[in-house]
Amino acid sequence: MPLSERLVSALRGWTLSMEPEVGERLSRLAAAQNEFGVDPFGLNLDFTVAAIAPLVWLYKHYFRVEVEGLDRVPEGRLLLIANHSGQLPFDGAMIGVALFLHTEPPRVVRSMVEKWVPALPFVSTIFARAGQVVGTPENCRRLLAAGETILVFPEGVRGISKLYRDRYQLQEFGHGFMRLALETDTPIVPVAVVGAEEQAPAFFNVKPLADLFRMPAFPITPTILPLPLPAKYHLRFGEPMRFVGRPDDEEEDLERKVKAVKAELQGMIHAGVQARRHAYW
Repeated sequence: MPLSERLVSALRGWTLSMEPEVGERLSRLAAAQNEFGVDPFGLNLDFTVAAIAPLVWLYKHYFRVEVEGLDRVPEGRLLLIANHSGQLPFDGAMIGVALFLHTEPPRVVRSMVEKWVPALPFVSTIFARAGQVVGTPENCRRLLAAGETILVFPEGVRGISKLYRDRYQLQEFGHGFMRLALETDTPIVPVAVVGAEEQAPAFFNVKPLADLFRMPAFPITPTILPLPLPAKYHLRFGEPMRFVGRPDDEEEDLERKVKAVKAELQGMIHAGVQARRHAYW
């Protein structure tokens, strides 16, 4: 057996001994398969078992995630639209763990990752085997047709790399998610993430270094990345939003719909920030 397979097998055994509920819930998952009997996007459930235990530990004990509104999440295909922050995508991971642990049946969340991620050694393979997909319209369209749950951060790198002074202020939204929602008649559920802004607050972005290393940003933070600060996460799932129209509607029509989602999400974020006691407990 190759070393990588032995490692995954060992991690899988450790995961099931540390988090028995993970094995039970994963046993009820079924990855979408093509004619060759494999997930066309690379999802590997054995690998997912091995990878998810550290995320479950972070969810329960480090970020101590509190969740509200999961009962609002409808069955079937779905677009989750969330705010993005924190320099590293722990926000997406915590949303995924929440739906995996607390919905019936358990769900695999497919996050739409940036197009430069496949160029990263090791990271691209890990993301693909854990079910994450490059965020092209065609990939998203195929997953929605298969009834999957898709997580989109419309701010993109503008959100995850924003400076601390701009915390909890949504950046510009792209229109792609709305075109897909209209084309596939998919409900949109806004998800407000409160806490990620404090996990690795960025005070400066050194653009020349970002360009040198071909990164979207080079943040200067008080943390040693990739280790985040133990900020307490609060996730709020909103009411499903449905829109009527065509994906090729005028830009003004699409912009009005996108602004409606953005305004709803921004309101949920502000309410979450006001309701919490402290950023770290």
